[in-house]
Amino acid sequence: MTGSPFGVMLFAAGFGTRMGALTKDRPKPLINVSGRPLIDHALDLVYELDPVRIVANVHYHADQLYAHLNPKGVIISREEPEILETGGGLRAALPLLGTDPVFSLNTDAIWSGPNPLTLLQKAWDPTRMDALLMCVPIAQATGHTGDGDFSADADGRITRGPGLVYGGAQIVKTDGLHAFPQSAFSLNLLWNQMHDQNRLFAIEYPGRWCDVGRPEGIALAEGLLTDV
Repeated sequence: MTGSPFGVMLFAAGFGTRMGALTKDRPKPLINVSGRPLIDHALDLVYELDPVRIVANVHYHADQLYAHLNPKGVIISREEPEILETGGGLRAALPLLGTDPVFSLNTDAIWSGPNPLTLLQKAWDPTRMDALLMCVPIAQATGHTGDGDFSADADGRITRGPGLVYGGAQIVKTDGLHAFPQSAFSLNLLWNQMHDQNRLFAIEYPGRWCDVGRPEGIALAEGLLTDV
């Protein structure tokens, strides 16, 4: 299919400040959940796709992540001297990813159920969509508080509102990233443009999901993995 994604962007540059002392001497993606680094759980999902290339952005404790990921065939996009946030980080990695739409995946969540990337791949329609987000119904978002990030209509178009939590996995066209003058910016700015053009979509994840953004999320995620 024209416009099919071939590369995967792993977001791994953040400081992990909500993890407190756990990230004092290591980056959050290397925190263990069920005996394995968080980022390795994400890589399990990515390897099932057999993508042409896998890129990870790094900043905080970058050398640790490079040492862990380089032997696994992951290409490193270093953000120096400043961290670039999700939008700026993805744009900086484009020379490594190419011009096709890409998968992006946060590395601080655990999924219990079908591979979210495979589901996105099957549902992707570049003639209608500029981005397709994997969202989780509130009832299936373990440990999540709040009303959610998006609401969806019958066709899957989404707007800001309650009901669905963005799970950190998507397929996105990247050409719009070049419109922003700032070096560091959130992907939310790109999504807002796509929303205004009626080209921002989501599908609902049929399994369960846990954000491992705080220390208490580790036990919740481990419980999710054992309750399969």
